[in-house]
Amino acid sequence: MLDDADLELAVDGVLYGCLVYSGQVCESGTRAPVPRRLHAEFVDRIVARAQTIVVGPTPDWDTDMGPVIDAEQRDRLLRHIEGAHSEGATVALGGTAMSGDEFAHGFWVAATIVTDVRSDMCIAREEVFGPVLSVIAYDHDDEALALANDIDYGLAASVWSTNNAHALAIAERIQAGSVWISDGDQINCQLPFGGYKQSGLGRELGPDALDAYTEVKTVALDLLGGRATKPYDLLLSHAEG
Repeated sequence: MLDDADLELAVDGVLYGCLVYSGQVCESGTRAPVPRRLHAEFVDRIVARAQTIVVGPTPDWDTDMGPVIDAEQRDRLLRHIEGAHSEGATVALGGTAMSGDEFAHGFWVAATIVTDVRSDMCIAREEVFGPVLSVIAYDHDDEALALANDIDYGLAASVWSTNNAHALAIAERIQAGSVWISDGDQINCQLPFGGYKQSGLGRELGPDALDAYTEVKTVALDLLGGRATKPYDLLLSHAEG
């Protein structure tokens, strides 16, 4: 998030980009770098907004967010959260498994927001793959870019700004296969999707996805004609004929 972002839009977009499908998609935006001067207001707003999320069975139309895939993943998420807390982070919302009769079946983790996160913490450097958002304060654009790029993977990112020129300049410098400006988790079947670094090779979707199903052949036809146009004498300068 840049210092000229629309906070109301950014809060909803960040939550959607992180928590849709309970955060169990490869492009989930699980880290939110926020300008330090906006950090307190952003945290207050996003915690209040996240508290409206209804967790429950996915067939229920009143449910906003469902369970995680299995007990192993639930326990891994709780270890991530506890590890962040032990490293000095603050759990501003959630951070626990859901309890009660309605959660007796399934593997439930509350929508979680962790603040005071540093870029060297495990929760900021590993893929969490669950409904956990880490908020990281920064002081200037170059620091935000370092936070975005100083990790081993780069699948997708969002830039939140009301200034498109500013946002585009930042997007150019982000090492990720997809960058959404003032939006989150918007995959389009017409556009290539894939990552940088350890986020994989090649692209899905769009015309680029067809490359994986093709074999390329090069046929070169000499339109100039004659030996004089060839570089053969680099090798055969002393040959006769």
